[in-house]
Amino acid sequence: MRGGLTEPGPTRPDLAPVRGIFQAASTAVVVLAALALFVSACATGGTGTRDEGPAHAVAADGASPSVLPSALASPRLDRKGAVALLRSDPKVSEAVKRDLEPCGTDQYPVDLFYGDLTGGSADDVVVNVVTCADLVGVGSYVYREEDGSYQNVFQTEEPPVYAEIDRGDLVVTKQVYEKGDPVSDPSGENVITYRWASGRFAAVYRTHSDYNDVVGTDPTPVPDS
Repeated sequence: MRGGLTEPGPTRPDLAPVRGIFQAASTAVVVLAALALFVSACATGGTGTRDEGPAHAVAADGASPSVLPSALASPRLDRKGAVALLRSDPKVSEAVKRDLEPCGTDQYPVDLFYGDLTGGSADDVVVNVVTCADLVGVGSYVYREEDGSYQNVFQTEEPPVYAEIDRGDLVVTKQVYEKGDPVSDPSGENVITYRWASGRFAAVYRTHSDYNDVVGTDPTPVPDS
């Protein structure tokens, strides 16, 4: 069920493609970028493929994956199916579940990406939950399908956050605020690259960029723990 979507992960990944809706610091650019992604997902049934080109914790860090009912498993989740999956997952916080209401007629505030992250028999799915009002990412999750059931193998619920797939790696972008920064004007962003190994996701690179800097920071390998 791969469909030839994957490529081997890079030695030092190019982080440029994962900036997404968090690259710009101005309110207009952030909102327009997020809105474009949100509308695009609606036009295609709420799904995308990005393998080309605690609450408040990472569930994969030493925690046993939660297994969701097999009735929810399907080759390709749509937005409504993803919402049902999140609502049934005991690891998803109640705060995030409260945001899982339609923004319009059947337009649920979730974005989906498919790709090979864990080397399983089916593509993994990355689910991002955003707010309807301002499209801020409030939670990112990775589900692995195995034996007809979905397993939650990664999650982070520290907004603003957004996750994507880049050439077999999971890339999570988080905006950074300094004291006095308005919500519409963060100071920068942290980009963390995770790679699946030994049954869990481990951080392999971290990059911090200040929006006011002309030149960003090079990726920094994460020391082995």
